[in-house]
Amino acid sequence: MEQTTRHYPYQVLTAEEYEIAYRKSIDDPEAFWGDVASHFAWRRKWDNVVTSDFTVPRTEWFGNARLNIAENCLDRHLNTIGNRPAIIWEPNDPDTHYRSLTYKELYKKVCQFSYVLRNNGVKKGDRVCIYMGMIPELAVAMLACARIGAVHTVIFGGFSAQSIADRLQDAKAEIIVTADGAYRGPKSIPLKDVIDDALPVCPFVKRVIVCTHLRNPVSMIKGRDVWWEDEIKKVETQGWKHYAAEEMDAEDPLFILYTSGSTGKPKGVVHSTAGYMVYTCYSFVNVFNYQPGDVFFCTADMGWITGHSYLLYGALLSGATSLMYEGIPTWPDAGRMWNIVDKHKVNILYTAPTALRSLMSFGREPLADKDLSSLKVLGTVGEPINDEAWQWYYKEIGKERCPIVDTWWQTETGGIMISNMAGITPAKPTYATLPMPGVELVLVNEKGHVLPGNDVSGILCIRSAWPSLLRTTYNDHEKYYRNYFAPYPGMYFTGDGAYRDENGLYRITGRIDDVLNVSGHRIGSAEVENAINMHTGVTESAVVGYPHEIKGEGIYAYVVYEKPVTDADLIRRDILQTVSRVIGPIARPDKVQFVSALPKTRSGKIMRRILRKIAESDTTNLGDLTTLTDPTIVDELTAGRIE
Repeated sequence: MEQTTRHYPYQVLTAEEYEIAYRKSIDDPEAFWGDVASHFAWRRKWDNVVTSDFTVPRTEWFGNARLNIAENCLDRHLNTIGNRPAIIWEPNDPDTHYRSLTYKELYKKVCQFSYVLRNNGVKKGDRVCIYMGMIPELAVAMLACARIGAVHTVIFGGFSAQSIADRLQDAKAEIIVTADGAYRGPKSIPLKDVIDDALPVCPFVKRVIVCTHLRNPVSMIKGRDVWWEDEIKKVETQGWKHYAAEEMDAEDPLFILYTSGSTGKPKGVVHSTAGYMVYTCYSFVNVFNYQPGDVFFCTADMGWITGHSYLLYGALLSGATSLMYEGIPTWPDAGRMWNIVDKHKVNILYTAPTALRSLMSFGREPLADKDLSSLKVLGTVGEPINDEAWQWYYKEIGKERCPIVDTWWQTETGGIMISNMAGITPAKPTYATLPMPGVELVLVNEKGHVLPGNDVSGILCIRSAWPSLLRTTYNDHEKYYRNYFAPYPGMYFTGDGAYRDENGLYRITGRIDDVLNVSGHRIGSAEVENAINMHTGVTESAVVGYPHEIKGEGIYAYVVYEKPVTDADLIRRDILQTVSRVIGPIARPDKVQFVSALPKTRSGKIMRRILRKIAESDTTNLGDLTTLTDPTIVDELTAGRIE
């Protein structure tokens, strides 16, 4: 890849510059991050760059600084690139014309909706739930919340009413922004109906703002439900004008994003304002080697952290043109994603290995008449990419001229933590490769002892704070400590295992806790088990992951039923429907095996190691079975395994 001009003062252009930047970020983080942060718009500069103590735990970045992130996403660019497209929206239906919003147009819409939120009682610090499809109004709602100082919590459009209610109750969100429905490939999702089903157990909700998209009939309750369009008209009749952005403290929360953990209850990851802003912008520019005018296409849904950090905030903070797609990569046919790349002359494509494996399965035909020559950088996110998919992506999509950035990070980290920088630092198939500046990686053994040197595998931890580190879990700081800092004192525990090769490059080897990674989305096994156990007739269940050729990891459920199973297919479908209703279709097990009992130790602990081995069809070395209360159950499980 040809070396490009430095358009951003903090952009790394050579491997040598990466080494210098990394060393400075570890040796003198105050100077390093203070220099990066100086290029943003601040109402008040910081007193000190970072204060952090992982033993408490407490982390603060840019102490006592004042700013507004929406101002940095929009206002800061108006005089220079105001007429550049900020968001290009590609609709689900390929026959529907796309929409393009310049920075000036997006700014106006955000200001208008800021007034709408204020008119409906939203104040600084209030939580606003956003449950919408992938339409520009979703981005407008998020930025408007940030502009007035409200804390947004975006819920993925595939979650069920019960999952929404759980999140609403935890966040105590009194305001909901939704739509009459959403398209997702050949399906339509009745978003407002799902919200209505969630609200009977959420009496604290005062207002539901509904955006028209599908034009489907919906129930509108007087005094609670209002139409987005009507509220905008009220603002326009008042005479639209600039909405002054709320001054926020650097550590004020920006958003809550719920993620599955090893317990049944989703946890609310809280990200702050200033540190998140600085790190997402820095990582966006450097990982993707972003150049002004490039069209950046991130295929992630805004309900996940990738959509937050790189489709919206990181992209707009960098003055990028971000492409938002409403549909799925394979609808109405397997050439849709490549049509979008061709149509909009996409320069950077950031997608998930799951999507790539699915597209690979259709062969070369969907690529035949597509011009992909505009592509300069390819990226993957959500899970480690396998070698076959990496090679296909590099050869068939990038034509062996586009570097692939294989990014590792988490909802909790806020931004990319390990990745090669496109065309600058070395890439290696299936490896995330090197830590970003500011990220001090260590591998430890189960006792927490640091494993030095190269060619070593261990548990991945991070030794010092970085700006976009989550600040707490909402309403439960003890859980924050227990999940991320208690396992290995003085370090952030990622929950992932990793291998460091002979050259110091990192490869992520997978979760070491009871969290599944399905199509790049983290799903807690306990959450799925709780949903299965809610089905009438189920006595007990256990869920594990197994290799899946498309999803990366599939969900294998072992279910103990209270009476003999006479119609396994019907009961299996009923269980899947229960999981869909309680959590959402994304958590539906791929395989359900009915068993008489689960393998347990004498203390009652389920031996998940054995269940994983059986699910993976690896029964040659099940280990010591003498601690089981009934070792013969293993033979039954093995014989009944579902292929």
